[in-house]
Parts: sequence; C-alpha cells; structure tokens
Amino acid sequence: MSDFAVTWDLVRGRFLGALEGLTDEQLNRRVHKNALSIGEMALHVAGVEVYFSYQLTGTPIEGEVARLAAAATDGVVNDKPFPYSVEEITLAKVAEALALGKAAVEPLITNPDPYREVKIVSALGPVIDGTGAFARLAYHPAYHQAQVYLTRSAPDFN
Repeated sequence: MSDFAVTWDLVRGRFLGALEGLTDEQLNRRVHKNALSIGEMALHVAGVEVYFSYQLTGTPIEGEVARLAAAATDGVVNDKPFPYSVEEITLAKVAEALALGKAAVEPLITNPDPYREVKIVSALGPVIDGTGAFARLAYHPAYHQAQVYLTRSAPDFN
C-alpha cells in the first residue's frame, strides 16, 4: 500500500466518522449563507475523488458521475450553483456518492505508480500530474473533516 493510500484511508475514515449520527436535516445546515453544508462538503469530497480518478484513468465522465464530478467545482470554487438541491442531499445520497468516490480512488491510490505522470486538471484549475493528484486526494477529506467539526460544534447546531 502506498503512503498516499495510508494517509487517504486515515483521513477519509475520520471524515466519515465526522458524518456519523447526522440527520438529513443536519446535513443541510450551514454555519452561514456562504458556507457549504455538511452534505455539500461530503458530495464535494466524493466529486473530487471521481473527477481526479476518471481523469487519471482516461475514463469518460458521463451521466450521474458527471454531475457528481461537477460537485468538485460548482458552487465550491466557482460561481455556478451546487449541482444538488437541498432536497436531494440525504444520508442515502451522501453514502452512495462516497462509495462511488472510494471505488474510483482506492485501486489507484494503493498503486499510484502507473498514474504518477498522467496530467489532469485540478479542481482549482491548474494542470497537475498524478503525484500531485494523489497528494491532494490523500489530504482533501481532512480539510473538510475540520469544517464538519466546526459546523457541528456551532452553538446553534442540533
């Protein structure tokens, strides 16, 4: 197993743990109007996972996967609306998206060598290589796990 995979598995597990016990309503709470909800954060994490993985493998991003991949950027790093409505963001949808993200990333991040030189477009815009993609994938859930913690610890969160 690669060091990237060890880190990704650890921080992704902590991110999933931060989601435990939430209701559908809590998934859609925001700390302020410009912040992502916890559900949007989860769909964004899964979106980045499929966005990067499909590019690394040269797999066309189509249909529902394209919509999930759009959560990597839309409403997060650009001014487009987030690709899922509040009504669609449920525990079931989040679990489905995170399972899809895991299935896309896990075989690549555990054996990254064939993909290290592949060039992809990062969610933030620049072209990066596979090594850069794996570094970002390994850390990314930790960033949002901290945001989930802050949201859940807000005085009015219940």
